[in-house]
Amino acid sequence: MLCVIRRLRQAPLQLAILIFFTFASSSFAYGPLGHEIVGAIADRKLAGTPTAEKIKTLLDGIPLERASLIADDIKSWDKNGPDDRRGIHFLAHPEIEQQLHDFWKANPPSPDANDETPSHHWMHYTDVPVLDAEKYGDGKTGRGNWDVVHTIPYCIGVLRGEIPADNPRKITKTIAVILLAHCVGDIHQPLHVGAEYFNEAGEPIDPDRDPPGLGDEGGNALSMVQNATAGRTRHYYHSFHAYWDLDTVRNLTIGTPDEVTKAERESVYAPAKEKLIADFVADEPKNWRASGDPKTWAEQWANEILPIAREAHTRVRFEHVHHEEKDGRVFAKGEAHEMGTGYLEWSTAIVGESNNLEGRAPSRLICSVAASL
Repeated sequence: MLCVIRRLRQAPLQLAILIFFTFASSSFAYGPLGHEIVGAIADRKLAGTPTAEKIKTLLDGIPLERASLIADDIKSWDKNGPDDRRGIHFLAHPEIEQQLHDFWKANPPSPDANDETPSHHWMHYTDVPVLDAEKYGDGKTGRGNWDVVHTIPYCIGVLRGEIPADNPRKITKTIAVILLAHCVGDIHQPLHVGAEYFNEAGEPIDPDRDPPGLGDEGGNALSMVQNATAGRTRHYYHSFHAYWDLDTVRNLTIGTPDEVTKAERESVYAPAKEKLIADFVADEPKNWRASGDPKTWAEQWANEILPIAREAHTRVRFEHVHHEEKDGRVFAKGEAHEMGTGYLEWSTAIVGESNNLEGRAPSRLICSVAASL
């Protein structure tokens, strides 16, 4: 998600608009903190514009800072359905609540990757193999018609009116904005784009050339172990994926990957978050350029992130990898051990540096999308 922030630093208002219409960031794709930061930047960039008023109407006044979390919030319905009041709901916005119900029911969770009805979970990621240098279009493994690379342009099509709002996926214009606010964040998280695949012996393979093997579910099935340094003890993370989602953003924002106590959170996070938002809003380098139709951006972004996803895996060694089955899914489970030291510093820089990737936000196409709302 903070990779999107890097892009915001590289483009003026048009990119903030893009992160509204071509933007899909879940409740903390890079963790909730990262999504909220990106949403807050978009809110400030759009403030006072006609587009902001259109978005405000579609979202019934919900700011992007909050809307960027909704695509993850509805995962709380997965166990018992959207009528379970123990999940997260939007009762102050009944029309949006109903549209979210319809969307969830049209895209229910499923462990079967071959299910003809897509799961809303699939829309958050793609699992391109990272063993070799590979682009999204180079193979089939890990990709799908409803992965994040396909969901983003579909939402753009809905917003442009090219796809009717009453579509089989129940992605209305409001849902399209919500999904974009989440997925453009997700697609910039390396482990939302790339995955490692393993053979029976627990060795990394290229599933398009070798026997298929099993994937690590974007690092969700791997724990991560960081080596001790002079200033930090050896550290164990329950999930390699969650490390990238949460700990990198936390380290960038408050200077440590470790969570603070509940009592301290507001006093620690609020000023740090506000400073980061203000810094990114104020710092807008001139060297940004557009590249084609926004419908092509998702694949371009994936291709830009894949080398980072690959390095995220080559900087670790895998241990105790074995096949495991849970909830109808079969995957490769194991441990990712840091090789040497410096992974924390490197990954934090990837999240925070403004010059790693080039911003893409063609104003003419964003405006054409906005005009169709």
